[in-house]
Amino acid sequence: MNRKRRYYLIPAFGTIFCLWYVFAATSDGIYSDYVRLVNSYLSNVWDPARFFTPDILTRIPINYLGRIINVSWFGYNLMFDRVLGVLALGLSGGVLTAYCIRKKISFGWLLVLMMVFFSLNKWEMLTNGSGWAHFLAFAFFYYHYEVIDRVYTGEVRPHDRWKLYVLPFVTTLFIAGPYCAIYSVTVILACAGIFFLRKKESNRDFIRYGICSLSALVLYLGSNSFAVEDHAAPATVSLFTQLKDTPGFFARFIIKSFSSMVIGGERAEEIFSTNTPFLILGLAVMVLYALALWLQWRYKVYETTLFPLILLVSGGLNHVLIVLSRWIFLRDNYGISSRYALQYQIGILGILLTFSLVLKQQKKKVGSDWPLRLAAGAACALFLTGNVYTTYTEIKKAPLRKNLFEKRAELSLHFEELTDEELPKEFEYRPSRADSGEKVRSALTILKENGYSVFHNSKEKER
Repeated sequence: MNRKRRYYLIPAFGTIFCLWYVFAATSDGIYSDYVRLVNSYLSNVWDPARFFTPDILTRIPINYLGRIINVSWFGYNLMFDRVLGVLALGLSGGVLTAYCIRKKISFGWLLVLMMVFFSLNKWEMLTNGSGWAHFLAFAFFYYHYEVIDRVYTGEVRPHDRWKLYVLPFVTTLFIAGPYCAIYSVTVILACAGIFFLRKKESNRDFIRYGICSLSALVLYLGSNSFAVEDHAAPATVSLFTQLKDTPGFFARFIIKSFSSMVIGGERAEEIFSTNTPFLILGLAVMVLYALALWLQWRYKVYETTLFPLILLVSGGLNHVLIVLSRWIFLRDNYGISSRYALQYQIGILGILLTFSLVLKQQKKKVGSDWPLRLAAGAACALFLTGNVYTTYTEIKKAPLRKNLFEKRAELSLHFEELTDEELPKEFEYRPSRADSGEKVRSALTILKENGYSVFHNSKEKER
């Protein structure tokens, strides 16, 4: 077996593993975000009025195609969305593997990267199929960063340069949705950095690439200005007032968010009785971020490849974004949720890739590199131990999660017998809202009348 095939087997196995988990831990049947989606779109997925809205770009246009295919071919089965999400995750893994092959990173380091990458620390995203497009967005992010790196290092492949003009618009306007913010800023910073740090005639192209990303972001923000926020948060004061009154809250929030990339947030809350373990793990990860950035500067890794540094910057900015956008819920544990693992782990991959490249570089030089090896070993041990443990606990929980989904599916078939007070609780849909029961009932009625989801088989029998 040649080297490339052997390398690509790893993300393939990771994808198969996540597919197994999805089928072991879930079943069909709407809940949570799907209640809103069904009410908004499922009465007629072909209705152009639901598509051509001023805030269309905030609704992630590719979702419309996904819903049309799901309704037309599968009777709107949630497992379709979940499978799409896993396949998109596998696509991201393939892009990372392609980078490792190109930079001749060892098979051992690839294994470490993929064990973290396919960890079940992102179980909530995997089980909630409504976020499948977010997995696809990250595949496009990784690919865009990889193409930037190829052009930057002179390892250009056919059409790479025009891809840097097109990718920002495709990714930002059709796939990424709210995730485009950090992606766009990261690309703009990378392009600006290349232009100012390396004075080459060809680097002027990167200004144009950056302008494309900025233009796509401006178009998205214009569409977003028409969107109506629909969440209830306990915060009643501004960010600066809250920061002045409770600075410790913000410090705990962001440090804890870093800890979630070692042990999944849900599991950590079960085993940690105080803030201390969260803070120790979070600070350890922050130290590794700082060390990776220092290694980038000390060994000038960024001169031979920009990809790991891009991942580091993107990961760190995502932590900042979450604290800025989620502090309003006034819970310092909010940032450790599994739903943010996709955003956070991009920085962890940057840390590991930086260590691998520096160690590879130092092999060619005479001298003691044991402190570096010790730090790299500690980083691998920390991330592997925590993520393997999180994955192990999620595998054990898979049957319990599936039982919950099956119970919810059974309740869907008899939803008329439930009260408006019971429906929000059973289907995890905004129980604090006065109209939540009515919304759940409306969504289930749409599914029943059209024979979608759990009602699909019963509709077929009637025919």
